[in-house]
Amino acid sequence: MDRLPNLTAIALAALLVAGSNAHATELASAAHARGFVVHDASETLERFCRWESGRLWFELPSGARWELITSTDDPAISNRGDGAFHPYEAAEVKRALAAVRFPLAGVSAEVYVLPYPRRGGLESAAGPGLILLAPGVRPLSAAHQHAEFTHELGHVVQYARMPDSDREGWEHYAALRGFTLETHTSESAHGDRPHEIFAEDFRALFGGALANESGTIENAELALPSLVIGLESFMLSLALESDAGSVALSAPAVARGTVMYSRAGDALALLDVFDVTGRRLATLSPTVQMGSVSWAWDGRDLGGHPVQGVTFARARDGQGGAARVARW
Repeated sequence: MDRLPNLTAIALAALLVAGSNAHATELASAAHARGFVVHDASETLERFCRWESGRLWFELPSGARWELITSTDDPAISNRGDGAFHPYEAAEVKRALAAVRFPLAGVSAEVYVLPYPRRGGLESAAGPGLILLAPGVRPLSAAHQHAEFTHELGHVVQYARMPDSDREGWEHYAALRGFTLETHTSESAHGDRPHEIFAEDFRALFGGALANESGTIENAELALPSLVIGLESFMLSLALESDAGSVALSAPAVARGTVMYSRAGDALALLDVFDVTGRRLATLSPTVQMGSVSWAWDGRDLGGHPVQGVTFARARDGQGGAARVARW
């Protein structure tokens, strides 16, 4: 998995332990929480940390573990701050989560407030279903906590709703943002990495007021997300897609300009096709054949005009959720 994220440029260097570049890192370890669970610093220390040969280790239920740095006098800490580590406040993290305006149904994560930073990974980090929040060497403002948490949440949403395997989704997103996946990769400068750009866009578009107090994004060369036409609609469209395990509609097949949907069973229902803004483009009648239901769409809207862009389809009986159509 590629290394990456962290947050905006909200004076991290002054607040976080400065040994690397004070940027959060993506994690490969995934949690299996339902919804969001926030473990405060005391709980993390008591339940998920243990001493071994004079060293304190943080260990996830999955088995992933990191040594923690317990003193600002450690050589790995170049900025001692006020001489103590200051963890995030669980209550502030929950307020930041409550302020998010993105539909989070079906997205889960365990959030660990770390009492001490990780050796070799001093910064906060995120992975599929997992967020680790690293302490500062001075008390962290509410705005800082909201901004970094919401950024890390953006990574969790990206893993859940637009994984790297969704090449079409990434190409459409990159086109909206004005870069290509050939020039912006996981090896690019931090602020140019696609995952990082996505997380910052998520924070800026869907975070609360405190998460956006700076009014900036990390990559100053990119337009502010609010100024990019279609970006918010595209990201919101990701929430329309159900988890892969609950989607009954098959992936659409395209042949001779026709999109075909199908699912097992004989439950008849109309199928609505809509764009990322929720505007209905077409309504399709079902056909039953050999124990399955199928719908065919010629790629035109109700007015007979060819459709361009990413579209979705949902059966009216509620069985299946939204299936994504190839970009036209």
